[in-house]
Amino acid sequence: MDNHVKITTLFLDIGGVLLTNGWDRAARKLAIQTFGLDALETEERHHLTFDTYEEGKLTLDEYLSRVVFYEKRSFSREDFREFMFAQSAPYPEMLELIPQLKEKYKLKIAIVNNEGRELNEHRIHHFNISRFVDFYISSCFVHFRKPDADIYKIALDIAQVKPAEVVYVEDRSMFIDVAAGLGINGVCHTDYESTLKKLAVFGLTL
Repeated sequence: MDNHVKITTLFLDIGGVLLTNGWDRAARKLAIQTFGLDALETEERHHLTFDTYEEGKLTLDEYLSRVVFYEKRSFSREDFREFMFAQSAPYPEMLELIPQLKEKYKLKIAIVNNEGRELNEHRIHHFNISRFVDFYISSCFVHFRKPDADIYKIALDIAQVKPAEVVYVEDRSMFIDVAAGLGINGVCHTDYESTLKKLAVFGLTL
């Protein structure tokens, strides 16, 4: 990193950084067990259609019609939706860290994430993420998914910052690599303590 470039902006993932993942393999496995679904059929249907949902081209009800409710079930859509939403949990230290850094360094904060609309909006509102986020470059809003480089280009355009002014905090190293190809600085998040140290390299300390 060029030490003369001041960091003005953080790009953040939500799942794996601020919160647990919204609808990952572990959550789906629990759903399969809880609702007595066929594991192979459910996973195949999920993988065939979930990208389309995350790109904002399907509603959650349409996704569920393809993956779960393609046949009659003994439980309701609302039961299943509530189960999905209940799988999200916060990482409190990270949810405290980001507002502190924003206040200290007057940073712009942008979410750059892959998420379907209903899950995304639930997580944003339930965990009050908007209290420190300035704007959202979510796949369901912009119709591009990471690792498509265009999602980062959109984020840079909306933030009106140079890539070198940005630190991108993300738990998937491949996404960090794609953003790095545009000149965006990356911090691969694994835990709170190591992320603190990595942010310090860019002059961001508490």
